[in-house]
Amino acid sequence: MRVLIVEDTAELARQLAQRLGSEGYAVDHAADGEEGQFLGETEPYDAIILDLGLPRIDGLSVLRRWRDGGVTAPVLILTARGSWHEKVQGIDAGADDYLAKPFNMEELLARIRALIRRAKGHAAADLACGPLLLDTRSGRVTVDGAPVELTAFEYRVLSYLMHRKGQVVSRSDLIEHVYAQDFDRDSNTVEVFVGRLRRKIGADLIKTVRGLGYRLEEP
Repeated sequence: MRVLIVEDTAELARQLAQRLGSEGYAVDHAADGEEGQFLGETEPYDAIILDLGLPRIDGLSVLRRWRDGGVTAPVLILTARGSWHEKVQGIDAGADDYLAKPFNMEELLARIRALIRRAKGHAAADLACGPLLLDTRSGRVTVDGAPVELTAFEYRVLSYLMHRKGQVVSRSDLIEHVYAQDFDRDSNTVEVFVGRLRRKIGADLIKTVRGLGYRLEEP
């Protein structure tokens, strides 16, 4: 899954990007509101972390412009502790959740997981497809209870397909969601990842829809 961080504090942005990356997310970063607005409007994100106190364009203005422009990605806003009016304004502007600084990283990760699940129509933390189970909290993948070891990119592909179970996902859509903006993208590698996943989780779970892409479905 792909996440955008719009945060002007370099050290906090680095910590967020590092931790989200270690959790299997593809991460992009914008250091000001202008760049953040542009990325949010032009790239397909599964979730956005937005600081309100940004240079060039403030976070609330960015959020309003996203929503007015039809951007539907779930947004978690970061506010100063005790600034209840910022929280109210953020939610009224279209935010899906908020977190006050300073915050616990585990709580932020839990909120991001929940936002992505709800946006894809899932309520539970465990995603299942036949014998396949993905625990979004731990990143653990099992088939019939047996653990499956995946590389970071294999996990990203599987996670995206699991969140969209039953839907056809194009190769281009997978590329947009498993790679960060500055990564050298190669469409052929997606086929390689899908092939590896089939060998690890079972060939009958990921169907190829000719000319369209892939669909994860119950066996």
